[in-house]
Amino acid sequence: MGEISLNRFFKLKEHGTNVKTEIIAGLTTFFAMAYIIFVNPSYLSATGMDHTAVLVATCLSAAIGCFLTAFLANVPFAQAPGMGLNAFFTYSVCMGMGYTWQQALTIVLLSGILFLIIAVSPIRGKIISSIPASLKAAISAGIGLFICFIGLLNADIVKLIGDTVVDGVVVATDYSDMGAITTNGPLLALIGLLITGILMAWKVKGALFLGIVATTIIGIPMGLTTMPTDIAEKSISIAPTLFKFDFGGLFSHGILPVLTAVVTFSICDCFDTVGTLIGTASNAGMLDENGNLPKGDKALIADACATCVGACLGTSTVTTFVESSTGISEGGRTGLTSVVVGILFLLSVVFAPIAGIIPTQATAPALIIVGMLMINNVSKIDWSDVEVALPCFLTIVMMPFAYSISDGIGFGFISYCIIKIFRGKAKEVPILMYILSALFVVMYILSGI
Repeated sequence: MGEISLNRFFKLKEHGTNVKTEIIAGLTTFFAMAYIIFVNPSYLSATGMDHTAVLVATCLSAAIGCFLTAFLANVPFAQAPGMGLNAFFTYSVCMGMGYTWQQALTIVLLSGILFLIIAVSPIRGKIISSIPASLKAAISAGIGLFICFIGLLNADIVKLIGDTVVDGVVVATDYSDMGAITTNGPLLALIGLLITGILMAWKVKGALFLGIVATTIIGIPMGLTTMPTDIAEKSISIAPTLFKFDFGGLFSHGILPVLTAVVTFSICDCFDTVGTLIGTASNAGMLDENGNLPKGDKALIADACATCVGACLGTSTVTTFVESSTGISEGGRTGLTSVVVGILFLLSVVFAPIAGIIPTQATAPALIIVGMLMINNVSKIDWSDVEVALPCFLTIVMMPFAYSISDGIGFGFISYCIIKIFRGKAKEVPILMYILSALFVVMYILSGI
């Protein structure tokens, strides 16, 4: 497919972009989220799943999710098995509730089908349109803080303390503390942050991408960028996890635990995706005059389909990655960005060791800077009006503090509805906001939160 064909198919000129910009955006997004290739198998293998098979499933499901997003919605968002949801899969559903990983995959499939039903129904458009403009701004700002927090953690500038570690994976924390910033990891990230910031101040095109590359190179003499001994995976097989469902034993623990897990997966996936779409698109000026993302409904359908495909391949819930914001900040505006990410995930099936070259300290500066860019949405909130300010504040702070986009949205929705009711303004709130808030309350109750 030539450049002219790409321009025509993805409507690049119409979106104010070009092939070069979209490729750089795709590379930036992929580097920012490539860690999932290695982290996801570490989480899921704790359930007894084959590590290599999960790695392959991770790459394939991410690639398929990206392609679905690109060709169905033509938006620059990337998908992969979600962090947090993979932990819920392993440590709550399997280890906590006692389900086998085969039964857990079945639950993920059912949650994907439920999300797909929501995505193809008229309710999917009403969900986004029912969210007040102030909360949309808060979601964008909250995601900014969330992204920044991820970057600080990846840089080891901020460290989680009181960690509970299972098989080398952190499953619970007390909270955070300042890391030793003069050690090589944080120091490399700070150097990368300065390099990227200077490039952006000079208005250099592709500053985030160039910052990642420069920081990776600097990391070689610092011992943080390690060259792989092999350029390709020696053994590749997805057979151990492919279509390994267990419908027969699914209800051995009763109906309520199954419903709890299915609803939790669905709600978290739905609102992680909705929040990412709204927040990131808003900051990039991609929303229409009504505050909605064009073809956002198709992006939700793509996300739901990817979850179903991921369950079939052998991985936890596939969702839209908040790291997509790094590529969008580089100018990515169409599905071509997602295609680039998808191709890189496909190549990673074989060349995973090469993808592992980029240290997390090299991508951390991009996340921190994108967080900076997104926090400006707080200016769109009327902080003098407490009935608006408090729900917005809870939305913003709960995303990084709870390490969850959906929890931030949940706290914002619930508090917004309650305050409006007691202020005698219940009729100002769309009925769907009450329904969504009630769903969050039910989810928290069922989850024992």
